[in-house]
Amino acid sequence: MTLTRTARRTALAVAAAGGLALSGFALAPTAGASPAAHGVDTARSCAVSSHPDVMACKALKVTKGISTLKKSTGSVNPAAAPSGFGPADLQSAYGLPSSGGSGATVAIVDAYDNPNAEADLATYRSTYGLPECSTANGCFSKVGQSGSSSSLPSPDAGWAEEISLDLDMVSAACPDCHILLVESDDSSMTNLGEAVNTAVSLGAKYVSNSYGGGESSSDPSYDSSYFDHPGVAITVSAGDSGYGAEYPAASQYVTAVGGTSLTKDGSSRGWSESVWSGTGSGCSAYDAKPSWQTDSGCGKRTIADVSAVADPATGVAVYDTYGSDSGWEVFGGTSASAPLIASVYALAGTPSSGSYPSSFPYAHTDALNDVTSGSNGSCDSTYQCNGGDGYDGPTGLGTPNGTAAFTG
Repeated sequence: MTLTRTARRTALAVAAAGGLALSGFALAPTAGASPAAHGVDTARSCAVSSHPDVMACKALKVTKGISTLKKSTGSVNPAAAPSGFGPADLQSAYGLPSSGGSGATVAIVDAYDNPNAEADLATYRSTYGLPECSTANGCFSKVGQSGSSSSLPSPDAGWAEEISLDLDMVSAACPDCHILLVESDDSSMTNLGEAVNTAVSLGAKYVSNSYGGGESSSDPSYDSSYFDHPGVAITVSAGDSGYGAEYPAASQYVTAVGGTSLTKDGSSRGWSESVWSGTGSGCSAYDAKPSWQTDSGCGKRTIADVSAVADPATGVAVYDTYGSDSGWEVFGGTSASAPLIASVYALAGTPSSGSYPSSFPYAHTDALNDVTSGSNGSCDSTYQCNGGDGYDGPTGLGTPNGTAAFTG
C-alpha cells in the first residue's frame, strides 16, 4: 500500500525520534512545549538535549492559533500579509532605522544544513520589499564549520527552521547587512564552537547563536576556546524553558539575550513589553561574572544582559520550506531575540578594538526600554526571575530603544 504524504512524514518523525532517543536527546512534546504560550500551541524545532555538551536550537513554532495573531504591517499587501510581526513592526517597536549596516556582516551559527536557506531568504525579503541578499550579489554566503562553501553538513529539518528564523530576523532588523551562515557538522558544543571561530576568522564582527544546553564544568574552557573574541559582538539565546541557567548564554564573553512579550498599544512608544514566561535566566554555576555586571544576588555570571521579542503568542513571521511544514509560519523563542540583537549591534557600528560588546549596554542603560513586569518562574533572588525597575534576569537591562545602547 502506498503511504500518503502525511503518513510518510509521520513515519519519518517516528524514526527520527528513535534515533534522537538513542543519541542522548529527550524529545519535547509536539505541542505545548513552550511554557505559557498564551493561547497558541507550539512545538520545539529541536529536541531538548539531555547532555550538557550537546546543544539544542531555541526556535518555537506556533502550531495552532496562528489566526489569532497580528498580521505583519509595512510594505506587504495587507490582503497577503503573513501572520506574525514583520520588519516594519520590529523596526517600529525598537526604534531601528529601515536602512543602515551597509558593509557589516552578521554571522549566523547553527548546526546542520538548510538546503533551502538562500531561496527561502529571497522569498522573505521580496515579500517585505527588502533589498536582494544573495550569493550572486555578494550579500549572502553559506559555509560549513571549517569555512568551505562546498563541504556542508547533512540537512536537518528542525535546525533548518532555526536557520530560516535567524536569517529572517537579521533581514528584518538590518536589511542592508550582509549575512554569513556557518553550519556546524552537528550540535555538539565543540563543533558549534569551531563554527563561531570560523565566523570570526571570515571577518564577521557580529555573531548570533540561537542554541543552548545545560551547564557543565567544561564551560570555562569553551569560553576561552570559542567565545573570547574582543571586538566582536557575540549574542546567545538565554533559553526557552523558564528560570534556569544555560550555556553558552552563561559565557562571560557573550551578550545573553532574554525574551519578552511584545504588544502594540496606544502609548507614546506605540508598544509595550513584559517578561515572556518561557525566557531563560539564572545564575551560572561555573562562569565568572564579568566586571561590568554588578547585581548582588549572584556571585558568578547572571543571565541575561538585554532582551527582545520571543513570546510565540506575539511571534514573528518566518518563511521556511525545508521540512514537513512548508511556507509562512510564526515563530518565537529566544532564537528570535538573539539574531535581532546581533543585528542591532551591526546597526550601531563596528565595536572598538579590544572591547567586549556585551559591556556596551551597561554603559548606556538610558537607551533601553526597561521591562518591569512579568515572571519566568521562582527564584531565591526575586530580580533573577521577575521583571522590575533596572536590571533583572529575564530581560536584563531591557530592550533596544534605537542603537545607542549597543555602541562602544
